[in-house]
Amino acid sequence: MFFASDNSSGVPVQVLEGLARANEGFAPGYGGDALTEQVRARIREIFEAPEAAVHLVATGTAANALSLATFCPPWGAIYCHRVAHIEEDECGAPEFFTGGSKLVLLNGEHGKISPQTLAEKLQGAARVGVHNVQKGMLSLTNLTECGTRYSVAEVSALASVAKDHGLPVHLDGARFTNALVAEGCTPAEMTWKAGVDVLSFGGTKNGLMGVEAVVIFDPAKAWEFELRRKRGGHLFSKHRFLSAQMDAWLTDDLWLSLARHANAMAARLEAGLKAVPGATLAHPRDGNMLFATFPHAAHSRAQDAGAAYYFWPGTQSPAGNDSAPMNARLVTSWSTTEAQVDQFLALLAQR
Repeated sequence: MFFASDNSSGVPVQVLEGLARANEGFAPGYGGDALTEQVRARIREIFEAPEAAVHLVATGTAANALSLATFCPPWGAIYCHRVAHIEEDECGAPEFFTGGSKLVLLNGEHGKISPQTLAEKLQGAARVGVHNVQKGMLSLTNLTECGTRYSVAEVSALASVAKDHGLPVHLDGARFTNALVAEGCTPAEMTWKAGVDVLSFGGTKNGLMGVEAVVIFDPAKAWEFELRRKRGGHLFSKHRFLSAQMDAWLTDDLWLSLARHANAMAARLEAGLKAVPGATLAHPRDGNMLFATFPHAAHSRAQDAGAAYYFWPGTQSPAGNDSAPMNARLVTSWSTTEAQVDQFLALLAQR
């Protein structure tokens, strides 16, 4: 009953077998191996983007921060939601790697920015020229930090506003595949066809040991990204072990199957929570993450039985009033089972 995070799950056997195969013999370093080129070609094919530049890094923080730095100058503003991952969970990495870009935080229900909110903010930006931070770029998160999904139409509408002001668009896709399979569209439709310039294509939260792909749809930016990756200490020497994970993940659409399973387990959890006395959901469930409120006594039963999840916000204390409701974040993964979900729900529903 582990619902703390999808990046706490193990690694599918197909990926471990891919790593074992890559461990045989010798291969050029720093991405010069044949397997890395094979992965680049496969990602270009998946995204219908034959000219796209594809680069691998080991962490989502590196993917996001290096992407932002490549497209936004130090004097630029990065427009993002108030609870975006780049704001709340990157320890200032975007500001550090960009050399000083400012995160400009926008409000919006359920973790999503509306085109109107973005347009109003951009219309009032940089009014006194050199004295202001300049318009830099837009960064969206899909799935959002609230577990909700930007539809293709919503991404397109936001990107259109950004383009009207000359801004490139970054998509933080740590849970991109969960959003993709829930939306039922193609990777191209959710990214460059909707106006996205650079994607952090997340693998770690969807079963991989540790690899993310940065997909740059404007190849003119590729060389700058490579330089920034090396200078920032994120170019792996034994690069084939990043590529081996990604290669196994993309083979036979494993990446899609893993995300579909995680989403299905979240849907099962959502359906069960609706039958738990006193339980409510703070946001719509659009993927594999839920934010639920349920009674203190139910939390106590679940945690005493070994259930793991985060109180949200984390400032809540399990001690105190036994009747007070508490908020939790619940995340399912590729390895979550129906039995685990049902056991957890049974504990919550006990009286």
